[in-house]
Amino acid sequence: MSQAVRKLKPKALWNYFADLNAIPRPSKKEARVIRFIQDFGKQLGYETITDKAGNVIIRKPGARGLEDRTPVILQAHLDMVTQKNADTDFDFDTMGIRMYVEDGKVKAQGTTLGADNGIGVAAIMAILADKKSPFPPIEALFTVDEETGMTGAFALKPGLLTGDVLLNLDSEDETEMTIGCAGGVDVTATARYKPAPMPKRTRFVTMRLAVKGLKGGHSGMDIHRGRANANKLMARLLLELGEKVTLRLHSFDGGSLRNAIPREAFAVVSLPGGSETTFLEALRQWTETIQSEYQATDPDLTVTATRRRRAGQAMAPKDQWRWIRALMACPNGIYRLSPTVPDLVQTSNNLARVAIQSGRIKVECLTRSAVDTEKMDCARAVRSAFELAGAAVRFSGAYPGWAPKPDADINALLAKIYKKKYGKRPHITACHAGLECGILKKAYPDVDMISFGPNIGGAHSPDEYVEIESVARFFDLLQETLIQLGRRR
Repeated sequence: MSQAVRKLKPKALWNYFADLNAIPRPSKKEARVIRFIQDFGKQLGYETITDKAGNVIIRKPGARGLEDRTPVILQAHLDMVTQKNADTDFDFDTMGIRMYVEDGKVKAQGTTLGADNGIGVAAIMAILADKKSPFPPIEALFTVDEETGMTGAFALKPGLLTGDVLLNLDSEDETEMTIGCAGGVDVTATARYKPAPMPKRTRFVTMRLAVKGLKGGHSGMDIHRGRANANKLMARLLLELGEKVTLRLHSFDGGSLRNAIPREAFAVVSLPGGSETTFLEALRQWTETIQSEYQATDPDLTVTATRRRRAGQAMAPKDQWRWIRALMACPNGIYRLSPTVPDLVQTSNNLARVAIQSGRIKVECLTRSAVDTEKMDCARAVRSAFELAGAAVRFSGAYPGWAPKPDADINALLAKIYKKKYGKRPHITACHAGLECGILKKAYPDVDMISFGPNIGGAHSPDEYVEIESVARFFDLLQETLIQLGRRR
């Protein structure tokens, strides 16, 4: 499957990407890929160190005549988001990514591709293996657990790195150079309820409802696109149809990762047998309405109802409606746009995960903002919705934003190289995603940082792809930037 990928150019980069994607590397389960990178550095004969968190640093000497130059830090993260379609048989803990080439893009079969941030890792590996180009000394920093807490970046100690410029290779638009990003905080609501038995003498029909086919995507980079959130749609479905037919909720299972916009949600409900026809007609009309609303953003959206065996217990009506209304009230999507940067999302929330079953409730959100005080305001709004439903709510995993430094020399250098190569200036901007630069800045405040990368679409979803030609341009830009940095005194 990866043979077609190995034939692409630049060949070294694509071969390293194929090698990387053969290794399972979910967040917090990076032991195998850490060993892979360690072995790679040692095989090249370079100093290779690993800190207690699992971050790997490989030091490559400068080319002949450049040995005394200041090192350049290249940084990417080893872990990947593990999302798959519900009907895809795949185990991220044991299987390598199944890649294919189509329409000028590299994609994966029903799963995330891992181009975020595997292309960045592969690019650094290709730079390290290059013995001919006039590069300055390189400090390659491979961090762990970026996608579920950035714990690798948080654990990195001051003094390990000596470079004064850091190139972060974790961006997803080749026309953009990122010099700032949002911070974030996880919001988790938990509660218990007492399951209530269904009336024995009443005939009920049990249905499994499924909202599927949504675009999903990165909860930072794609939050402004107005895509449907499967959890919000399922809550809306239950609320609106519950106004027409008596419903009893047995379970609600939607979304997966905090940093992925939910693509699928499922609920099991029971309704009195005599109301099945009314329910199905109402569901048909509701589905047509939702498909019309989201035709532009989620054209493959489907809503289905499948009969199931009668379930024995459900939420008590007062509990189920309190929680469905809490999910409806929870802020989701854009909370505030930046008042100073056109079209930039300043603050948002992603209603990422809902799990209600067998007396337990857990809801997980990721709140992002470039402004810490506003981040916490949004997080408190989320907390308020669930505390009113009786939940215990906690904040965790907070990470800082990255304040832009527009006048840094590296910004001007990259813009100059980009314009010379492609005839236009790149867009130098901040982004709403969370990048490790904000955290790394705490340990290395004097290091100038910038982030760039190839065109990656559908990150954090099974629709993820990377545009092949953009990878070549991205790598060419990286190489030329290193050469120019090597000419510094």
